[in-house]
Amino acid sequence: MRIAPAVPALAFLLATPGALGADGISARIVVQHAPLAGFVYYDGKAVWERMKTGERLTLVREPSNPHDANAVRLEWQGHMLGYVPRKDNADLARQMDHGARVQAHVTELTRFANGRHRISYEISVPLR
Repeated sequence: MRIAPAVPALAFLLATPGALGADGISARIVVQHAPLAGFVYYDGKAVWERMKTGERLTLVREPSNPHDANAVRLEWQGHMLGYVPRKDNADLARQMDHGARVQAHVTELTRFANGRHRISYEISVPLR
């Protein structure tokens, strides 16, 4: 069995006492980075001016969503912003359903010349 080069380094990092968190730095594995789907249909425009890159987003599973059983919505301070795109949500939904600790953050806020807005996010798994 071949092990990816990052795996031994990650195992070493996790096995090294004090390697994580000793100086306030936390480690995480980024599992997804994409633009948010459906932003124009929800609360994004109303809160756009207050949002900042790096801010935490809340991931909410919607298994009873009538359009997509794997739906994962993204919220900022209680305001619904949109969804993880359907093409990217099946693995995330499965992991959330099994209790995986996942977190999301705003990575990019883009305002286009035509007045449209786009939010990009990343989803990660904290190592500590």
